[in-house]
Order: sequence, then structure tokens, then C-alpha cells
Amino acid sequence: MSDFSLQNHHALVTGSSRGIGLAIAAGLARAGAGVVCHGRDPNPAGLPAGCAYLTADLAKPGAGEDLVARALQARPGLDLLVCNAGSFFDTPFLEMTPERFDQTINLNVRSVYFLAQAFARRLQAAGRPGSIVVVSSTNGFQSEDNSTAYDTSKGALVMLTRSLAQSLAPHRIRVNGLAPGLIRTPLTAPWIDTQPETRAHYHKKILLGRIGEPEDCAGAVTFLCSDAAAYVTGQIIVVDGGLTVGQIGKP
Repeated sequence: MSDFSLQNHHALVTGSSRGIGLAIAAGLARAGAGVVCHGRDPNPAGLPAGCAYLTADLAKPGAGEDLVARALQARPGLDLLVCNAGSFFDTPFLEMTPERFDQTINLNVRSVYFLAQAFARRLQAAGRPGSIVVVSSTNGFQSEDNSTAYDTSKGALVMLTRSLAQSLAPHRIRVNGLAPGLIRTPLTAPWIDTQPETRAHYHKKILLGRIGEPEDCAGAVTFLCSDAAAYVTGQIIVVDGGLTVGQIGKP
């Protein structure tokens, strides 16, 4: 089991004050990593014991570089990065505005690109290897109603993962992705928990018969960050309970 240990590793997990990011941060901490959590909430609850916490609005220019610098101050041995921060701002396509579209792309794609760049530059300067995990979505492979900007951003993250894997391999930095399916988070819970017919539909469509929880994503990220995945780069692990496998689902 030592291959799965993250002892002597240190991770920055963006968007980790709640939901999937918080579960990932907790999973990395359980595996032995020193963790730096990030969010916009100045007083988040339930963070893993012993972790550092930094606030930043990653949609702002230069925020990623500043966050990496502060994370390195908190954990000088930083060698793992999980790009999880993102959100959903969509309206129906015919009502979409350039401002709202840019809001999605700036946070979900641009911030990831330049955060990864800042992180990789620091590792290259220090001459040490590392690992990046980009959290995309099954929306990066399959479209959804009234989700054009979000779907576009998540599809971009799938290709960004592969492109960065190729660019950073010479610097001994692995880059992989996670594509969660339907997960109960603060963003999705309001409609999951108030629409029983929709919930019943997904229980039939998802092969494992349930909607995912944030903790379901933690193990895959821990694996991708660990030495057990030392020969894995440019790959996307889908964590969706089989949602995208079958065309129709159970009757």
C-alpha cells in the first residue's frame, strides 16, 4: 500500500472549501499529504485537520500565480496541484451574453491554464517532479440542456489536460484529469433533493443505482497523485457510477 501513500508530498487543492474539492483535500490528507485548501469563503467549516487555508478569486488576472506563491510559503515542498475551482453560470443559449460566457471561461478554463503554468514554473525552477489533476466533468464529453458555456469549458479542460501532459512530461510533471458525473454538492443538491422524479430517473440511469457523493471522487485523485500512478499521464478518469455507459438505463 506504500505506493498509494502521499507522505512527504504537499498539495494545493483549489475550490476546496466545500463539495468535491473539500472531499478531495480530505482524501489527500488521509493519504499523508500536507494540504493547502483554497476558496473564497473567509471562514469555511470542516476543513481537514492541519491543513492551511488561502482565499483568492481565481477569476481575477494574476490570482493563480499569487495563490501558488502563497501556497509555497505555507508548504515549501508543494508538488501536487488539484485544479478543482469552477462554477456554473449558464442561461439558455439564445439568452447567453458575452459577459456571462466570459465569466465561465475565465474561471473554468483560463484560471486553470495559468494556475498550472505558475505551478509548473515553480517546480521547473526547483528541479523537482510533480503531478497536476484537472477536475473536468462528464459534461466535457456529453452535452446538457441549457449548459452550452459550461459544457464548452469542461470540454476544453479535457483537451487542456492532454495538452499539458505532453508539454510538461519533459519536466517530469504528470497531468491527469477527473470527470465526475452527477455528484450531490452544494451546487446540485437544491434540485436533486427537491425533484423526486428527476432523482428517480438518475437512480435508474446510473448503473450503480445512486447519485454520487463528493467522497466518491477522493480516491481517484489520491491515486493519480500517488506513485501508484507514476506511469499515468494525459488520462481522464470518469467517476460517474456508470452514468455515461448505458444509453437508456434500467426500466
